[in-house]
Amino acid sequence: MHSHSHTPEPWSFPLGLTCGLLAVAIFYVWGWWRCRTAFPKAISVSRLVAFLSGLLFVWIAIGSPLGTLDHEMLAAHMAQHLLLMAGAAPLILLSAPAVPLLHCLPQSIIRSGVNNLRRPWMQWLGRTVTHPMFCLFAPSIALIAWHIPVLFEVGMRSPAWHAIQQASFFATGILLWWPVIQPWPSVARWPRWSIPLYLFFATLPCDALSAFLTFCDRAIYPSYQNSTALLGLSPLADQQLAGSLMWVCVTFIYLFPAVGITIRILSPSRRSRMLPNTSGAKTPRMDAFGRGAA
Repeated sequence: MHSHSHTPEPWSFPLGLTCGLLAVAIFYVWGWWRCRTAFPKAISVSRLVAFLSGLLFVWIAIGSPLGTLDHEMLAAHMAQHLLLMAGAAPLILLSAPAVPLLHCLPQSIIRSGVNNLRRPWMQWLGRTVTHPMFCLFAPSIALIAWHIPVLFEVGMRSPAWHAIQQASFFATGILLWWPVIQPWPSVARWPRWSIPLYLFFATLPCDALSAFLTFCDRAIYPSYQNSTALLGLSPLADQQLAGSLMWVCVTFIYLFPAVGITIRILSPSRRSRMLPNTSGAKTPRMDAFGRGAA
């Protein structure tokens, strides 16, 4: 296989995407400010920072030059995938987006939305989509399916399918982190001690794909087979870099919350507060990272 130089597509500023993300940011900031004005302790500044950081990650993944480089380097494609699924998605959930939303929408729209959510089929759909098993399998299926060479090439050659691929990474990332973060007003479906196991099983498809890309002895994606990566890497070296990047990043990104939750669950103070209360008081609910929440 002979490689040749490949000139990357020129990057142009994504005005539409940037304006859309700025509109979403302004909408959230407005609701966050109204919420803070009415209830100063209801939502913290860290939630605002998380939301804006999540939007920034989306822009970096799709709108920055990285969005162009993913057609030139598999490693850039993998970085884009990680930013959407393991960066932007959990940050958006950590921002508690439903809270500002309730403070900036007209009451008539909120009432209409609540009434629709009370419909039996909507409740069934919500319970199904947010069940931990669904949240575990959906991103795994999306990850493996989009990296099958045939489907991967469809996404690389069609802008529309490429957008669908990116959207699926972000959407399934939201599902993946939903049982871990449990954004308000969702209710935990599994006990908190199961979340580290959940995160462990979530890493397995990523590890399998990463290992295959890292140790495969040939470049498997035609889009990258006839070009030399921008860093002077061969297509095979670029593929190995992409696999290693995913392997290392996913391991640490999933490991940190699993360790944090485990430590909090096993801490003596936490266990004493979670013991059965014979006085009739309610057992305190834990937030996304095992902390007590009202």
